[in-house]
Amino acid sequence: MKKSTIIITIMLAVAIVIGIVVGLSARQFRGFVGGGNIGVVEVVNVISSSKYIVQDLKNFGDDPSIKAIVIRVDSPGGGVAAAQEIYDEVKKVKKSKPVVVSMGAIAASGGYYISLPADVIVANPGTITGSIGVIMEFPVFEKLLKKLGINFEIIKSREHKDIGSPFRPMTGKEKKLMREVVIDVYDQFVEVTVENRGIERDSVLKFADGRIFSGRQAKTLGFVDTLGSFEDAVKIAGKKVGIEKPNIVYPPRRFSLIDLFTKPTEYLFLPKLSYIWH
Repeated sequence: MKKSTIIITIMLAVAIVIGIVVGLSARQFRGFVGGGNIGVVEVVNVISSSKYIVQDLKNFGDDPSIKAIVIRVDSPGGGVAAAQEIYDEVKKVKKSKPVVVSMGAIAASGGYYISLPADVIVANPGTITGSIGVIMEFPVFEKLLKKLGINFEIIKSREHKDIGSPFRPMTGKEKKLMREVVIDVYDQFVEVTVENRGIERDSVLKFADGRIFSGRQAKTLGFVDTLGSFEDAVKIAGKKVGIEKPNIVYPPRRFSLIDLFTKPTEYLFLPKLSYIWH
């Protein structure tokens, strides 16, 4: 095969892939678009980014055909900043439209955090939720690298510039500094739980030690509002806006080739402060 033919074939293949990605990203809402719609935003798996979820919430908030929003949460949590950005957007959207959270199999830690501002939180009796807490993890490859004969020389501007380096264990002083960060973010989690659930701080602290609850336990303790399925959550949202038979509308599907290749590497090598259930 001639070189020019190979180049043309590669270019066509790339163009097709780009077209597929753009097409998937540009799709309009999935569902019936008209009057009396309930927008559904799904938050599934680990929350690593807030970008698309926040955008979907904004779009539904601005769309006059969407009367209420149901957030379907099926996540063990994720990055602190991403969860906080979603939390903030939920608070903004609920000022103009009712927001109901439907918890799936798991809505723990960051998954619980983003649910807090909703007008109503609906959990299944067997939903795994709670896990109010913060964790920061650092992989240490020092012993492995020594076995491979690999050594690193570090030149840094000040004492703590390489804190959390995977090439050496942390010192006691460094662990103390990082714990102070974790406790500060933990206090923020406790504060928003107290604010949104109307539970006394001492009562929240009694259970805010990272433990998980079933949906039924969470209902008894006041951490969720009611028990029910996704369909029940949709009905609750519909009743809030006077819709007897709501039409469910989903945001566009998206696919990123870059995410496909970079996400696994990102989670392996870049430690993050996380609201995540372990």
